[in-house]
Amino acid sequence: MHRGRFITFEGGEGSGKSTQAKLLIEQLQSRGIPCHLTREPGGEEGAEAIRRLLVEGDPARWEPTSELLLFLAARHQHYVRVMAPRVAAGEWVISDRYHDSTRIYQGVGRGLSLAYCDTLYAAVLGNARPDLTLYLDIAPEEGLARSTKRTNHETRFESLELAFHQKVREGFLKAAAMEPQRFSVVPVQGKSMEQVQADIRRACGLN
Repeated sequence: MHRGRFITFEGGEGSGKSTQAKLLIEQLQSRGIPCHLTREPGGEEGAEAIRRLLVEGDPARWEPTSELLLFLAARHQHYVRVMAPRVAAGEWVISDRYHDSTRIYQGVGRGLSLAYCDTLYAAVLGNARPDLTLYLDIAPEEGLARSTKRTNHETRFESLELAFHQKVREGFLKAAAMEPQRFSVVPVQGKSMEQVQADIRRACGLN
């Protein structure tokens, strides 16, 4: 049995990650490739319970380290119980966010050291890494304008000031430049949904 692939979508608020992840799953299914769509935080019963603590409520609800530890607890449940077994069984696992979001949001955005974030991640999950990370790049002003049109209760990070989201974008672009073999930067602004999806398929080797 061949190992599957572990692909993650990253991006700021309103970048279209969730929509593009679903479109990629549809493309894989049309080609007969076994696949599974999931998200973080969440993707597993216990992790979904933790998700509600993280994405709802006041932005100042958690201290940065407490927030980081909650993300890692959810990630451990999700990876061990869902992601790793499916990839080992030959499936393509497509995740809407993963540890890069934690490094950037809690590290760059919240002021924790990236080395600290990575050390804790390694203690929890070792050297587990995505095969490919698709970063959907959009100006924070445009992304927030899109995301605020949605009606849901998961607005804890969206409600943070613009300067936070600018730092997040800079952090993602720097991370992508540091690991070009894993990251693929996909510009979103000024492109149709179909054009973005075509770029994503190329990055995944599906053309």
